[in-house]
Amino acid sequence: MRKIFASLFIILTLALSSYAQNLRDNYDIVIAGGGMGGIAAAIQASHMDMNVLVVESTNMLGGQAVASGVSTMDDLSRQRSGLYREFMNRIEEYYSERGKSIQTCYWNTGNSLEAAFEPFIGHKILSDMARGEDAPDILYHSQIIHVGSEKVIASDENGVSDNLRINSVIIQTPEGKLNIACKILIDATEYGDILPLAGVDYRAGNSITPNINKDTMIQDITWTAIIRKYPEGIPEHLKPKMPLPGYDHTKWNYERYVTKDGGNFEGTFPVKLPVNFAAHNAYRGLPDSFLPGNYDSDPQTWNRITKTQVNWGNDYPGYNMWKNTYGLPAEYLENKKLRKRIERDALIKTLHFIYYVQNELNESWSVDENEYGELPEAARDLPDEWKNIARHLPPAAYVRESRRIIGEHTLTSKELYENSQSYHDGHANNEIKNAIAVGRYVLDLHHSDTKEYIESELGEEAEYIKAHKPAGDFQVPMDILIPRNVDGLIAAEKNLSMSRIAAGALRLQPICMMTGQAAGALAAAAVRENIQPRNVKAIRVQRELLNAGVILSLCDYADVLEGHKFFASVQLSNLYGIADPVKLPVSDDEPGTFGVDEPVNDEEIAKMKERAEKIVGHELSLPALNNGMTRGEAVDMIIQAMEL
Repeated sequence: MRKIFASLFIILTLALSSYAQNLRDNYDIVIAGGGMGGIAAAIQASHMDMNVLVVESTNMLGGQAVASGVSTMDDLSRQRSGLYREFMNRIEEYYSERGKSIQTCYWNTGNSLEAAFEPFIGHKILSDMARGEDAPDILYHSQIIHVGSEKVIASDENGVSDNLRINSVIIQTPEGKLNIACKILIDATEYGDILPLAGVDYRAGNSITPNINKDTMIQDITWTAIIRKYPEGIPEHLKPKMPLPGYDHTKWNYERYVTKDGGNFEGTFPVKLPVNFAAHNAYRGLPDSFLPGNYDSDPQTWNRITKTQVNWGNDYPGYNMWKNTYGLPAEYLENKKLRKRIERDALIKTLHFIYYVQNELNESWSVDENEYGELPEAARDLPDEWKNIARHLPPAAYVRESRRIIGEHTLTSKELYENSQSYHDGHANNEIKNAIAVGRYVLDLHHSDTKEYIESELGEEAEYIKAHKPAGDFQVPMDILIPRNVDGLIAAEKNLSMSRIAAGALRLQPICMMTGQAAGALAAAAVRENIQPRNVKAIRVQRELLNAGVILSLCDYADVLEGHKFFASVQLSNLYGIADPVKLPVSDDEPGTFGVDEPVNDEEIAKMKERAEKIVGHELSLPALNNGMTRGEAVDMIIQAMEL
């Protein structure tokens, strides 16, 4: 059975790679990176009739969630929408058909949306989503090595600009170099690697181009692993005889986290360490397609868990520190030679944990042979017995912090916090007019979160990591996807225009997929209208996203549930403050009332029209008014006029 699935995975990858045999020499949109943001951008833009090319450096789609093995979704939002919802629905359907739960992670902490999947299943489902008549072309094992551009002088209502405009890329593939023309380039890499190639102004840590401080610190990385129980004993080729060099130095770190006689998770944070192995496995537990039975994250089933993710205690450098400092130097992003060395050390640190599990905890666990199968570059000089294990590690490191563009706007933790308070504890509408995604997470920085590494010029302070923790869902504004000094480029992953603290909430898999889908819609709208992304009206992008099932507003109404014929228009009314609802919501659990079917008079319609005209900056032409019009009909009419 395992060999069958492994063969299917290889066939699938080869089939997708065959797209490259019929490549065009020009594309509407080229996307660097096939991660959660990149593939979502590709699918959305393809659905809008764009021809799209995805350039992915590994052999898998899904980035941090798949190719980097973080397949336990960091999803604190109470709502899923758009392509992320489709993805998770397909995940749940796959496991439900096999009698398996996907709620296998995070210790049953009360998050009903806790969800996990095996990475090879994530890749399969994303690949299926990217198929069809309007499918994007995908190049694996490839990367963009040069970005072509020209200086263009343009004028609009905002004045005269002489920005660089991207028009082509050179791609290094296993077969050689390709020169591809494009109208829009999307950077969805895990590092923001396109930004320096494109001449984009960006941040690395708390420093700004051209004066990047290579010694300023960014977050730890992690080379994860998917490990499983072997009830009949670990196969000999997955049980190394000797530890790798440095094991004794790393062993003390793992003894802090998990021991034979460690405790259970007690339901409080910070977690009381060390825990026992069963509690360790319940943190990032995964469903298991290959062993019978079922389990979830309930403590009563922890001992039945047979597969988990190693993503705890193996952060690099973690408590081992980098030159006596927590975090990694920003040089990791800038210097690819140093990056390779750091990632090799991070991979070895995780291999140390596998040796620790087998030899100190005496557990019959090793890497899952059903996952991956291609030796990562970082493991190519390991002893042969360790290569047998390393070829079943993820092909890429889990990177938490990227270069970030300096965009049309820079999002801060204060804005996130104030926005997330909308409709909570008496707070009114503080929604973002140009919102293109909704997410929810804490402000999570793995180390490097001290005062000297925070961006004071953005008004940020280290204590804001706790003080500005979002109170609920938050919105992402469109203008943080658009660099201020280069045309023809859009950001779509962890590289958005935001402070380091804000990035701590926007770097996770669900929100990256949502912002990626928005980037695809923005790119397609720009190509369709033959204008630059910065000149695309947000409402055009928002309409495309709403039509694709994306939820953009933070406001819930009991009388305008999703699927209602005026749901999209009411969402836009919330964002732009067009209509006054009958009753605002007061919390996540107590929705408001819009009054969608109630009649409105001429005075109310005139008030809505005036607000809309103030937003668009000109008079709206409306059809003859009907005195019997409902609030829903009036809002729909005015929103349509705004879009035109």
